[in-house]
Amino acid sequence: MLREFFEKSIEYFSGMGMAGLGILAFVESSFFPVPPDLLLIAMSLNTPEKALLFALICTTFSTLGGALGYAIGKFGGRPVFYKFFSKKIHYLEKVENMYKKYGLWAVFLAAFTPIPYKVFTIASGIFAFNFIFFILASFIGRGTRFFIIGISLMFLGDKVKDYLEFLILGAILALALLVWAYYRRKKSVSTVDIRKQKIIEDK
Repeated sequence: MLREFFEKSIEYFSGMGMAGLGILAFVESSFFPVPPDLLLIAMSLNTPEKALLFALICTTFSTLGGALGYAIGKFGGRPVFYKFFSKKIHYLEKVENMYKKYGLWAVFLAAFTPIPYKVFTIASGIFAFNFIFFILASFIGRGTRFFIIGISLMFLGDKVKDYLEFLILGAILALALLVWAYYRRKKSVSTVDIRKQKIIEDK
């Protein structure tokens, strides 16, 4: 049933051309379950020379949709979140922990990876995350994701279609390693600073 719903949704939005792509990218960022990647891939395969334009449309409207999700969270609060994600209430706690641990990177990772981006857009409003930083992280994260797809399909077309998931997964793993290395280094520097401060105080 879910697959049928996805297929019918893609068919419906594809009938509207680029406008449909923009609308799908917009609504997916706050409440709709069908990712725009599916339509982006289909349209890019059909018209490779416009793949970058399609990626830009996805990025722009997905970020705008994220702003709507932010507003929903800011003015609707936790009750709206629980209504949208009634079966995944624990998501809010996980998002809050990610914000405390990674800050701006949490939004970027949600925008770039398969992590449900809409969960973070609404939660960002609830936790009053800095809106400018939220928009920047969303635009960069969504843009990275969609342009990887667009560029790959523009140059390689059908040849890369079956390998897109592996390319994206590889990019995600590489990014995760960079984030892990950054925070490990930051933690190490903080530990050294604390030890130095303690030595100075002891003297």
